[in-house]
Amino acid sequence: MRSFFALLVLLSSFALAGCSHRQAVAYAPPPPEYPAIAQRAYQDGFRAARQDINDGKAPDLARHPRFRNPRVAPPAVEDYRHGFREGYEQAFRSGPAAPQPVGF
Repeated sequence: MRSFFALLVLLSSFALAGCSHRQAVAYAPPPPEYPAIAQRAYQDGFRAARQDINDGKAPDLARHPRFRNPRVAPPAVEDYRHGFREGYEQAFRSGPAAPQPVGF
C-alpha cells in the first residue's frame, strides 16, 4: 500500500511538471548604446508585442498606454518611445514564439 502511494506521488509530480503552458521567449538585448530608459522601454515594447502576437492582434503601438503616455520624466519621453518602438517591431519581425513541448 505504501508503494502505491509513493508511486502516486511520483507520477503526480511528473504530471504537474508537464502542465506548464507558458512559452519562454528570448529576445536580443537592446543595443548597448541606448540610454538606460530606452533599454527598459525596448524590453517593455518587446513584451507588449509578444502579448499582441499571443492574442492574435495586429501590430499597433497606439494601443499601448506605456507607449502613448510613458511614465518617465518629460525629457526622457522620446528616448522611451524610441526604445519601445524598436522592441515592439523586433518582436513582430522575429515572428511567433515556438511552442514549448507538453508532457514527455
